[in-house]
Amino acid sequence: MEEVATKLGADGIQKKVLSPGKGELPSFHDGTKVIFHYRTNLCDGTVLDDSRMMGGKSKPMELILGKKFKLPVWERVIATMRPGEVADFTCDIKHTALYPLVSQSLRNISVGKDPLEGQRHCCGIAQVHSHHSLGHADLDHLQANPQPLVFTIELLEVLPPGSFALETWAMTDEEKLQAVPQIHEEGNMLFKKGQTAAAAEKYYNAIACLKNLQMKEQPGDLAWIKLDQMITPLLLNYCQCKLMLGQYYEVLDHCSSLLNKYEDNLKAYFKRGKAHAAVWNEAEARADFAKVLALDPSLGPAVAKEIRAMEEKIREKEKEEKGRYRNLFNYSSTSTTATTVSPCQHQALT
Repeated sequence: MEEVATKLGADGIQKKVLSPGKGELPSFHDGTKVIFHYRTNLCDGTVLDDSRMMGGKSKPMELILGKKFKLPVWERVIATMRPGEVADFTCDIKHTALYPLVSQSLRNISVGKDPLEGQRHCCGIAQVHSHHSLGHADLDHLQANPQPLVFTIELLEVLPPGSFALETWAMTDEEKLQAVPQIHEEGNMLFKKGQTAAAAEKYYNAIACLKNLQMKEQPGDLAWIKLDQMITPLLLNYCQCKLMLGQYYEVLDHCSSLLNKYEDNLKAYFKRGKAHAAVWNEAEARADFAKVLALDPSLGPAVAKEIRAMEEKIREKEKEEKGRYRNLFNYSSTSTTATTVSPCQHQALT
């Protein structure tokens, strides 16, 4: 233990065991999966992140060792721990400079966003020295003012290589590209079974794989375009799931994004038209449905069906609103009658 502490100390890391673990120290070979909870503090005690609180759910962090995670110090310190152990690691600035970017990605993931959302197309070091906001005041401050950090880590589980299936975030670029068709098919199977939310998650994971690869290409280059063409059908499937789940504004955002790039995408117009109709944007819905007919007149019956459904919903809404106003006016009239004082009554009162 003293030897470990000495080696860590020489590298600018101070370890303090809060609760000892059990058993022997595992062999942390490359490919080992570690599952742990973490809390990140400034040295003054200010909490930046806590895996037990992020996104309103207590989800532990998972790492595959040797996969070049952006924060190598986590791999370094975890390799000194036993399952069940809880320890504080105070790490010098040289180990924490990239933490703002790592934290931004983890916060995105915790709320279901693309982990790379908000990051610029450049290497991590370039982002650290840029003036680009990370979308979080505390992370912007930390990026502008690098400082030591305290990581409190509870090691939950250590899984040796080959004892678990790789998740997409742990895959190499080649593995991600190879996995996408399978993930796509799994999403299709779930959709056919009526498991819409699970299907949406599969499509989301496939999209995240491709977007991760796309971030490494220059926008507009052939490789970037090919990846974007793979993303498009997945995103349309994802939008179909979101339509069925009633998440219409997300559909509007994604379909509009697609149409900004591919202005003749019929499916994007059709799904966006349905989303507009669902949120009472009648003019926008009609415009999108008109575009669908212009691109493919054979879809006339399908478009007519959607327009009839929208008109029926609008009539029902107007009828409901008229009834509500009628009741309001009747109540107002009754109240006025009940509280009116006759001249005789007024004279008696005075």
